[in-house]
Amino acid sequence: MRDVVIIGTGQTKFGEKWEKSLKALMAEAGVKAVKNSKIKGEEIDALYTGCMASGRLVGQEHIGALVADQVGLNPIPSTRVEAACASGGTALRTAYLSIKSGEHDLVVAGGGEKMGDVPTERVNYALGGAGDQETEIFNGATFAALYALMARKHMEKYGTTEKQLAEVSVKNHENGAKNPYAQYQREISVESVMNSPEIASPLKLFDCSPITDGAASVVLTTKEKAEEKGKDYIEIKASAQASDTLNLANRKSITEIKATQQASRKAYEQSGIKPEQVDFAEVHDCFTIAEILAMEDLGFYEKGEAAKAVEQGKTKLEGELPINPSGGLKAKGHPVGATGIAQAIEAYKQLTGKAKERQIENPKTALTHNIGGTGATAVVHMFQKPSKEE
Repeated sequence: MRDVVIIGTGQTKFGEKWEKSLKALMAEAGVKAVKNSKIKGEEIDALYTGCMASGRLVGQEHIGALVADQVGLNPIPSTRVEAACASGGTALRTAYLSIKSGEHDLVVAGGGEKMGDVPTERVNYALGGAGDQETEIFNGATFAALYALMARKHMEKYGTTEKQLAEVSVKNHENGAKNPYAQYQREISVESVMNSPEIASPLKLFDCSPITDGAASVVLTTKEKAEEKGKDYIEIKASAQASDTLNLANRKSITEIKATQQASRKAYEQSGIKPEQVDFAEVHDCFTIAEILAMEDLGFYEKGEAAKAVEQGKTKLEGELPINPSGGLKAKGHPVGATGIAQAIEAYKQLTGKAKERQIENPKTALTHNIGGTGATAVVHMFQKPSKEE
């Protein structure tokens, strides 16, 4: 089994991209990644693209073929990967496994979504497919409502407050303001979060990630090939995935996401890296409560302690464990198929010292966490900066 690394990245700016189509966004990110890695198109063995709901949102299916066609890489194999909001993470994992196994030597993993061209009601319907359509969405339970249930139970069980949830959003906007690719490059206050319109109590508008257009891509190869070419790289030390019930009501607890716990355990075992050795993490903060749950389920904090850590500033860029230095889904944006890839791009930038204003001081290890729906799918990746001895 071979060591797998990332040697280049590319992404579009996230936001409301009225002037660009889905295929234009995906092509832009893919071409940028190839140029950034300084490889030739003919070196690429395969493409894997995360995309959740292009059929419902823009009427376009057959995304694998579309991407290969747009970037001029026919006839190599090109595959769409779908796992709801974890589509990007699973595309990265599929690309990783294809190299790890020896099937391919150099591949591109990407993701994209065009969400802003249709009414919000249609977006909510499309995203609802990430849950149990028959028993949740049909009965009026939006994702905001489902996460609101999780938030209410967490508040009841552990004393988490609405102000602590607001602190998550404030911190992520502070980071997003330093990210030129972020949808929202501005800071906000706790008061503005608390006073924003209520979506599903206790979650308010500023507790929710936005509707976003965008795409992202990374180039993967073997460590041996990267070193032969003299490329800057980060190593993917682990890739793990787990599942849980699609329906929130069928879970024993709604204050934890078992798939995250299981995937992270596998990732820690594969990498030999312990939770306390992680220097920063990009976690799936589709709602502010989701970041709190992730921090606990990933083993960074005991249950009931993560919200306090955020409030105390421990997860800021200069804190003991920076969480979502990119701005997270909340400020960077959440084009669902691209999110898991964008998380890996932040890991690459931070570990290679290219994050500029939001650069964390000398990070060596990173974790990314991407989930689908309310956690029916969870994908966790571990990354490491190569040591000087290498």
